[in-house]
Amino acid sequence: MARNKIEVDENLDSEFNIAHMKRLIKYVGAYRREMIFTIFIMLVSSALGMLTPVIFKQIMDVYIPNRDIQGIINISILFLLINLFIVFGMRIKITLSSRVGQGIIHRIRSDIFTRLQDLPFSYYDDRPHGKIMVRVVNYVNSLSDLLSNGIINTITDLCALFFIIGFMLANDVRLTLICLIGLPLLILVVFIIKQKQRKAWQILSNKTSNLNAYIAESMNGIRVTQSFIREEENIRIFNDLSSNYRQAWMDAVKLTFLLWPAADNIATWTTAIIYVLGVNWISGGDALTAGTLILFTAYIGRFWAPINTLAGFYNSLVTAMSYMERIFETIDEPVTVTDAEGAIPMPLINGKVEFRNVVFSYDENLRILNGVDFTVNPGETFALVGPTGAGKTTIINLLSRFYNINSGAILIDDININAVTIKSLRKQMGVMLQDSFIFSGTVADNIRYGNLDADQEDIIRAAKTVCAHDFICAMENGYDTEVNERGTRLSAGQRQLISFARALLADPKILILDEATSSIDTETEFLLQEALLNLLKGRTSFIIAHRLSTIKNADCILYVDGGKVAEMGSHETLLSQKGLYYDLYMSQYEA
Repeated sequence: MARNKIEVDENLDSEFNIAHMKRLIKYVGAYRREMIFTIFIMLVSSALGMLTPVIFKQIMDVYIPNRDIQGIINISILFLLINLFIVFGMRIKITLSSRVGQGIIHRIRSDIFTRLQDLPFSYYDDRPHGKIMVRVVNYVNSLSDLLSNGIINTITDLCALFFIIGFMLANDVRLTLICLIGLPLLILVVFIIKQKQRKAWQILSNKTSNLNAYIAESMNGIRVTQSFIREEENIRIFNDLSSNYRQAWMDAVKLTFLLWPAADNIATWTTAIIYVLGVNWISGGDALTAGTLILFTAYIGRFWAPINTLAGFYNSLVTAMSYMERIFETIDEPVTVTDAEGAIPMPLINGKVEFRNVVFSYDENLRILNGVDFTVNPGETFALVGPTGAGKTTIINLLSRFYNINSGAILIDDININAVTIKSLRKQMGVMLQDSFIFSGTVADNIRYGNLDADQEDIIRAAKTVCAHDFICAMENGYDTEVNERGTRLSAGQRQLISFARALLADPKILILDEATSSIDTETEFLLQEALLNLLKGRTSFIIAHRLSTIKNADCILYVDGGKVAEMGSHETLLSQKGLYYDLYMSQYEA
C-alpha cells in the first residue's frame, strides 16, 4: 500500500475474489468436527421442527373430527418432546458456534499480528499506526458474527429449506409452486444491489480507518494539543472525519436494509395469494382441506424464515468482504527485509564493521546515503555527528538491517550481513534508538525486555552501570513500580536511562547508542561517562550525539553530511583540520 495520510482513503491493491473465501474456509476447517456436530444437531432439530405443522394438520383433520382425546394427548406429548430436543439443540449450537467463531477470530488476529511483527520499518513509515490497529481489532471483530453464527445458520437453513420444500411438495404441488414464484424476484433484487452494497461497505471501512487513525494520533499528542491550545481545531477535524463516517454508514445500511424489506414483501404477497386461492379452492369443492391450508400457511412462514436468514447472511458476507480484503492484504504484505535464501546463523561476533560504498534511499526521490565507506575495528568506538537529516540514524538502522540497502555492502567480521539470518544478527547487537520507548509494565520488565533470561541481579547491575539505580529505588515500589504506556510517569532522562539499561543487559557485541544522553542532565552525564569507559571496552560501539562532549573520547568521529562521510578522525585530529567538525564544535563551545 502506498504512503497514506489520516484524511486519505486507502486503496486496495487487488479486488476481492473467491480466493479470499477459500482462505476463510481454511480457518473454519480447523474446527470441522465441532461444525459438523453442530450442523448435525441443527439438521435433526430442523427436521423435527417440520413435524409441527403435520401434527396440527393431524389434529385438525383427524383427531378433532373423531373426538379422539387420547390421540390429542399422545400427539401433544410428542410435540413437547420435539420442542425440548429443539431447545437442547439450540443451546448446543449457541455454545459451540460461539467457541468456534471466537477460535477462528483468535487465529486470524494472531496471523495478522504475527505478520506485523515481521514487517520492516518502511511499512510503518508509510501509514498512520491507527490505520494498522483498526485492522487487527475492528476489522477482525467484524467477522465475529459471520463466523460464530452465520456459517452454521446458513448451512442448517439451506438444508431446512430443502426439507420444507419437500414437505410442501408432498402435501400440495400447486401451493408449493405459488410459494416459489417469489424467489426469482428476490434473486433479481440481490443481483441489482450486490455491487453497490460491496462498494458502500468498502467506503465505510476507509472512513472507519481514517477516524481511528486520527483518534490514535490525537491521544498520543494530547500534551502538545493542550500546550498549543489546539483543542477546537482538533475537534473540527474530528467532527469532519466523524461526519464522513456517519454518511458512509448511512449509505451502506440503506443498501443493506433493502434486502430484508424486499424478502418480507415478497413473502407477504405470496402468502396472500395462497390464502385467496386456497379459500377459493376449498369453497369450490376442491380436494384441498382446511388442515392442508393451515399446514401450508405454517410452512410458508418456515419457508421464508430461512430465506430471510440467508439474506441476512448475504448482507453479513458482503460487509465481511470489505474487511477480509483489508485483513488478507495485511497478512499478504511482503516482508521486504527478510532472510536471504540459504542464510546462515551469524557466528559469534568479534566486532569488525565495514561499510563499502553503501547507497540507500527511503523512496526513489529521496536518497539519504550516497556512497558511505568506513571500517571499524573490533572494540573501537565510532561517533557519528553532523547536521539533522544527514543520515546518521540511517547508518545504524542499516547496520541492524531494519532496511535493505540499494547498493554496496555492509560486512561484520568480513561477512555480508545479507547472508546471515536477521535474528542471529540482531541478537548480538544492543540498540538504543532515539525514541526511548517504554512499554506498560514494571521498570524491571522494561529493562529485561531484550533479555528474558536475566535475573534481578543482572537487572540491578545494568541499572547501576547507567546510573538509573538510585532514581528507580526512590520510586514507590522500586523495580516493581508500574509505568504507563510510553513511560508517561517518567521524565525524559529517566526513560533514556531505562532504555540504556535495556540495551546493556543484552550484553551485545556491537553497541549502538542513538542520542543516548540527549535528555540526561550534566551531572548524570558525567557519572555515565565513567561507567561507559568500562562498558565500551571490548565492544564495537556506535554513538550518535549532538552534544559533542559525549563523544570526545571516541576512537574515531565521522562527520556525516550530504549522505557521505565528509570528515573522519579523532577529536583532536578533526579540530586541527579546522573543517566542518571544527565549526560545529566551536559553535557549541561559544554557546
